[in-house]
Amino acid sequence: MKTEILTITPDSTFSSLTNLLARVLLIILFFLAGTSKISGYEATAGWMDAMGVPGSLLPLVILAEIGGALALLVGFQTRLVALLLVLFTLASAFIFHMNLADQTQFLMFFKNLSISGGFLALMLLGGGRFSLDAKLNKA
Repeated sequence: MKTEILTITPDSTFSSLTNLLARVLLIILFFLAGTSKISGYEATAGWMDAMGVPGSLLPLVILAEIGGALALLVGFQTRLVALLLVLFTLASAFIFHMNLADQTQFLMFFKNLSISGGFLALMLLGGGRFSLDAKLNKA
């Protein structure tokens, strides 16, 4: 007996558009965070130093956030980028948001865990039909 109420064919247009929407929604925060780190470079590097992470790593952080966001937006190396962003997001949670007694840090920590779940799902699904991955794999 079939118990699913909603059935979606993996190769349908709806599934492909939903995959694209998922990629867009997952990257908004990372793109905005990366661009804000550029405009507040010195303050962000100082905050990283204060948290025990060398501020000299900030260019890599910006690259991960903006570069990863753009790669997922266009669906380039989707599975690999999603895996890298899972690791980045979990590291960020455990390095910068471990003061769970602070309500803001508590929410940031669990936001990062939730986003990691989205990246894991994207890693399994890949970029879908509307991605560079799909275009490059046809060639």
